[in-house]
Amino acid sequence: QVHIVESGGGLVQPGGSLRLSCEVFGMFFGIYNMAWYRQAPGKQRDEVAVITHAGSTTYADSVKGRFTISRDNSKNTVDLQLNSLEPEDSAVYYCHAPGRPEDAWGQGTQVTVSS
Repeated sequence: QVHIVESGGGLVQPGGSLRLSCEVFGMFFGIYNMAWYRQAPGKQRDEVAVITHAGSTTYADSVKGRFTISRDNSKNTVDLQLNSLEPEDSAVYYCHAPGRPEDAWGQGTQVTVSS
């Protein structure tokens, strides 16, 4: 059974940075694409960034140039570096494998951008 643990969120001022980390248990991690998503209160969960099993990356337009996704297949982890944060980036951030909809979602990690 897959278990996902996200960490690294917090309160940061506009323009600040955070690094989110996600560790995945119970899955042959290295063969799957991984993605970060976020969900703000009252809104749907949106895909933010994707990294393929080979390391290619894509980003939502709203975060392109500010966020960077990376992975370490030896540690079963996928990170998201968040730079130049804006209040609109405030949300709960989750990671998940897009190709495995049957897996349970983790608890997420809260990012709050506020002065």
